[in-house]
Amino acid sequence: MDIINIKDTSNKLYYIGGIVRDFLLHRPSIDVDITCEGNAIEYCAQFGDVLQINPDFGTIKVLVDGREVDFASTRTERYDKKGHLPQVDKIGVTLKEDVLRRDFTINALAMSVSTGEIVDYTGGQQDLKNGVLRVLHDNSFIDDPTRIIRGLKFAMRFGFELDEHTKNLQDKYLENINYDMSYARVKKELIETFGCSKEMTRGLQWAYEYFINEKIYKLVTPDDVTMPSCNIEKLIHDYPVENQWLVFVGTLKDLSRIPLTKHEQKILDDVPTAALSSDFEIYKAFENINTESILLYGILQNEKIARRYLDVLKHIKIKINGKDLKHIGVPPSPEYSECFDFVLAEKLKNPALSYEDEIALAKQFFKI
Repeated sequence: MDIINIKDTSNKLYYIGGIVRDFLLHRPSIDVDITCEGNAIEYCAQFGDVLQINPDFGTIKVLVDGREVDFASTRTERYDKKGHLPQVDKIGVTLKEDVLRRDFTINALAMSVSTGEIVDYTGGQQDLKNGVLRVLHDNSFIDDPTRIIRGLKFAMRFGFELDEHTKNLQDKYLENINYDMSYARVKKELIETFGCSKEMTRGLQWAYEYFINEKIYKLVTPDDVTMPSCNIEKLIHDYPVENQWLVFVGTLKDLSRIPLTKHEQKILDDVPTAALSSDFEIYKAFENINTESILLYGILQNEKIARRYLDVLKHIKIKINGKDLKHIGVPPSPEYSECFDFVLAEKLKNPALSYEDEIALAKQFFKI
């Protein structure tokens, strides 16, 4: 565990959430969350130089031994609008009240910064031992449907299963979804779930086959979806991309509710819909689009064609340019583009064509 050197004489500070869970599972943890039982702004300013304060959430950022540390006050929350971000209700509540607002019992564990004592109000330690994901109350998914996707993420990461009651609550919610929810939060969870396959006990393909059709798709749109036949995880392994999550989620028919960036939307819009047959058609369809779009074509249309372009055709380039055409006596004109396509089509048939061969083909095109 990433230990913060703080002398908490009043024993008010607790590591909480994922860092405690990962410590007990003997796994590395990225995030360090420290909660102050009480008012963090009043109590934690003593530990160093105050860098930032957010009184609405009861948080404070302090420079401790040259390191920026975030402290959060214990608080309760309420969901004035189901499926949207919660509102802070009270600040400075008991530690027990604070942990009860969290998603699963395995993320509701706390550990004293001063003594190392584990504080477990919800049975999270036993659920860790049993490999169980259990929500803290029956309205958990109603309050925050993104917990369904987070449950998938933890199932993938740790190989855990939803306990029977939690699964029943999830299935019941999915039968009558509230589509007035924060889809920015849905997107955030999708990116975290499908954006990286590192340290996953179960693979992304399992998550896709098990979950997208039955669960995530229902969060996005109520229509049915046809499951692609190819192994998406293997495709991404062979051709790594920046927007890996979008290759999985982009297979869904309707992402209109998800707030995509212009670049993300372009990836989806650029996926060719027409059937491609000749190497020239394939090359021209793919040469100016993102690899994510090509992979989606492979998933939704024809994997062999996508692989042929990425493995072979993509690396074939013609060498001649406009200067060469001027040199052989052809003034600039729209026919330049037609000439280059003519030479490209021949080179796709015979990649061994030399620069001199390309010049000869250009002269043939212009009948020189």
